[in-house]
Amino acid sequence: MKLKILSVIIALTIVGQVANACTVISCALKGEVFAAANEDDYMGFARMWLSPRTADRYGSICFGLPDLQAQAAMNEYGLFYDFTAQNIDASKYNLKNIYKGDLFFEILGKCKTVPEVLKMLEKYDYSDNSQVLIADALGNSVIINVGTKVVKTASYQINTNFNIAALKTGKYSCRRYDISEEALKDAKTLSVPFLRDILSHTRQEGKLSTIYSNIYDLKRGIVYIYNFHDFNKPYVIDLKKELARGYRLEKISSHFPVAYAYESFLQLDPAMFRKEMILDEIGNKGLNTTIDRYFALANDTTKKDSKINGILLEVSIQLIKEAYNRHANGGPWEYWFGFAGGFKNERFTDERLTGAERILDFLNEQKESAIKLKNFIFELKAYLSMLKGDGQKAKDYYKLASLSSADSWPVSYNRAQKMALMFSGK
Repeated sequence: MKLKILSVIIALTIVGQVANACTVISCALKGEVFAAANEDDYMGFARMWLSPRTADRYGSICFGLPDLQAQAAMNEYGLFYDFTAQNIDASKYNLKNIYKGDLFFEILGKCKTVPEVLKMLEKYDYSDNSQVLIADALGNSVIINVGTKVVKTASYQINTNFNIAALKTGKYSCRRYDISEEALKDAKTLSVPFLRDILSHTRQEGKLSTIYSNIYDLKRGIVYIYNFHDFNKPYVIDLKKELARGYRLEKISSHFPVAYAYESFLQLDPAMFRKEMILDEIGNKGLNTTIDRYFALANDTTKKDSKINGILLEVSIQLIKEAYNRHANGGPWEYWFGFAGGFKNERFTDERLTGAERILDFLNEQKESAIKLKNFIFELKAYLSMLKGDGQKAKDYYKLASLSSADSWPVSYNRAQKMALMFSGK
């Protein structure tokens, strides 16, 4: 699980708790090179997205939650990375050269091997408060956090939820690490079934659960995907063949039979579940047809639904995230995450942006909307105006979005202030 220094999750958005979880492995033995991981969280609805090669980037596959920030990824050359949550405070370190965007998405597109990654990290400081394992098809791997870098010297490396620097002293406590190591240290050969068993034995169940598990054959460019700790039958991706089909963004669960356990887990968060059901309906019945139906539901006073407006807001944000993911060829919506590189004047079109704006206009007309909500809507309206090329309207909306104080609405306020200054030429 990847956690950024700048937390930009706002009070209105539906989010999961910080997960102290995930198990990530790299191993190389007798010519076989693999990586494997359990991705653990409090929410489901995980996505995968495939981004073909461009003139500037290598092709890749990424995995993550609805925020579409890559938790794990592999590119066409077999370079892999995956993160685990840590309690490392990166702000205590003297970081001078921080990349303005998502550094690891940049690495994914520009590097083929671990030595190339380490060379890039000589230029940019590692600034996440998470810990990453990076591996390549040659059998190299390294585990990095903001204060430590450990290069693999044995046949395997394991990344769980303690600072890898504690490995030397043995002052750590993680059964998932111990179980993984017990299997790997005596391994004579490597195979998908062998790694599948390790993932099965280190999976988590309950409110904090293993959402999906992957095994990566780094030399052959094949990914074996297992949904919600069901290891009976994987969905298999041959990356080069799939990249030839073009860009696509999908829910991982769409490739698996319906399972009662998974459905029950998803419904632990009713609001998130409803948001995702609306998105599914959009995919099945069309954007405007679905939006019209929920507008009618929100306006039906005989069936008062006090939560529908908040859920529709979440739908609009998700539509923007997904449109941006395609625009950026798999990259995250940097503006939303507060990356310095996200504050730029850009332009693109997508049907989902039009749908998001329809929802925002509908919500803005609701008389009961709090002023903070209205200002947040103004910020999103400003952003969408910018994407359409209407700089004056974007500037006006950003000024409106800045009317709440920074203390009451810091994330939206600060973004709006930055963008308003940009459009004012300051």
